[in-house]
Amino acid sequence: MNLSTSHRSVAVIDIGSNSIKVLVAARAPTGGLAILKTRTIDARISAGISQAVPRLSEPGMAAGIDAIRALLAEAAPFSPVATVLVATSAVRDAQNGTEFRDRVLQATGHAIRILTGEEEATLIGRGLTSDPALERLHDFYVFDLGGGSLECLAFRERKIQQAVSLQLGCVRLTEKFVADPTQPFSNGAAAAIRQQTLDLLARSGFGFSLPAGTAAIGTGGTVTVARAILAARTGLTLEASEPQVSLVQLRELLVLLGPLALAERRQIAGLPPARADVMPAALVTLLALAEKGGFTAYRHSLYNLRYGLAAEALDLL
Repeated sequence: MNLSTSHRSVAVIDIGSNSIKVLVAARAPTGGLAILKTRTIDARISAGISQAVPRLSEPGMAAGIDAIRALLAEAAPFSPVATVLVATSAVRDAQNGTEFRDRVLQATGHAIRILTGEEEATLIGRGLTSDPALERLHDFYVFDLGGGSLECLAFRERKIQQAVSLQLGCVRLTEKFVADPTQPFSNGAAAAIRQQTLDLLARSGFGFSLPAGTAAIGTGGTVTVARAILAARTGLTLEASEPQVSLVQLRELLVLLGPLALAERRQIAGLPPARADVMPAALVTLLALAEKGGFTAYRHSLYNLRYGLAAEALDLL
């Protein structure tokens, strides 16, 4: 939607485990969100997140700060009246997360809000309900798979009934279960990641209690990339492609990517090279989640954490 920069806008920078994203949004005449700017930089600040004592590396923090500076510069022409920086699993779990927060403040003048897992899940849910394509859905699940965590939500009559955040991010699982990510993805790694996903879901108490056939909405980088690969294979852009990603398609992608060495995976159209090492683990996680919930497809939405934060910030203006 085209709005002039005279409209009061807000900027949100989401510092995720695998990527750092910006969203600039204003209030649309309909009361929803008018999206003015989005961009994603794959910075991977979360290397080492699976260690017993997780720490952000010096290269990871430097790359993160560079990405944040670049995205702040891209938001600046819109003159946002509020700029919100948030960090999720990687910074939340890292022993030196507060050091990174202090360095970002010194470098940019902006403070980072480190979200709890519950806050992250709730704001993802709020963002999802801002998606005009989903406005007719009343009961649905939402699953946001990132680099450090998996957020699971159940909505009844568009209200959150249950929300959990699990340490099932694709960077975390790859580090833990894939011995050499430059080599083809092994059956042993796939089996271990599947079992870890099922075990943590069982221990979380997340109940798949909505009626059979309830829609499963997929947000976050994994479903976005899966859709992008499928779109590229049929000559479409992501925006022009079918938002429904079936389990059959996810299995086909795993069969395509799994046997390839990392260098070959990086040549796949639609797959960002920076995500090629973690994509097989991400696909296994989504397939195990669907197995547990009895889903046959994920309906993709881009309206996740950033959009919930933008809605929250606009409400405060």
